[in-house]
Amino acid sequence: MIEFRDVSKRYPDGTVAVESFSFVVPSHETVVFVGSSGSGKTTLLRMVNRMVDPTSGTVLIDDQDVQQVDKVQLRRSIGYVLQGVGLLPHRTILDNVATVPMLRGVSRAHARKDALGLLDRVGLDRALATRYPSQLSGGQQQRVGVARALAADPNILLMDEPFGAVDPIVRAELQVELRRLQSELGKTTVFVTHDVDEAFKIGDRVVILSAGGRIEQADTPERIVAHPANDFVADFIGARSARRTLRVQDVDGREVVVDGDGRPVGMLAT
Repeated sequence: MIEFRDVSKRYPDGTVAVESFSFVVPSHETVVFVGSSGSGKTTLLRMVNRMVDPTSGTVLIDDQDVQQVDKVQLRRSIGYVLQGVGLLPHRTILDNVATVPMLRGVSRAHARKDALGLLDRVGLDRALATRYPSQLSGGQQQRVGVARALAADPNILLMDEPFGAVDPIVRAELQVELRRLQSELGKTTVFVTHDVDEAFKIGDRVVILSAGGRIEQADTPERIVAHPANDFVADFIGARSARRTLRVQDVDGREVVVDGDGRPVGMLAT
């Protein structure tokens, strides 16, 4: 469990990134922080692994204040995936994935063996293990980033807009892959995005943020769509837009789901 207890972050120039934010991320769930630029979502995520320290308030993991944990030890115990991936360019894919376990004292041979298994888990061909990051596509690199984050078998996984730099088709594939991994592994995951549709696809719970880390609504995707808390949320999720107002249309005896403009979006399951 991750708890944000009345945390704020103010910078020396007077900028307030987060103001009095409190929230609990339940164990084994995926919680998505979604909001536009200036909503404090990345700042909040980085408070968990102390890449950012709050000006006031407390972040706790299983009731332990992260400020009381050594930064290096803390970061090695938490998986972290970001948009730029951050793979080491002069190390092979296998050694990139094995890096953190080796830093924690696992033998190179054992870490590499486990890394091969992780390549399987994230859907990468083992033939890529001896290649270097520059030889992989963007989507493949992101899968390596996820494998590396899982290498130390962390209880917590932090993901900072990890799929933002890949094309829409690959992004959709990675979203499905992440849901599969979460169902298998049950990590406590905090995911940050500016894309509400991605948030709804990935999150068990979604936290919609406005400027300064203000929580406008925190609930399941289904309840947010069904009951937007206010006009801000309704506008943010496009509750009144054609893509959210779906209906069923009969087409030659088949039930086709169409949006508010009459454009087909899928079929009803029989």
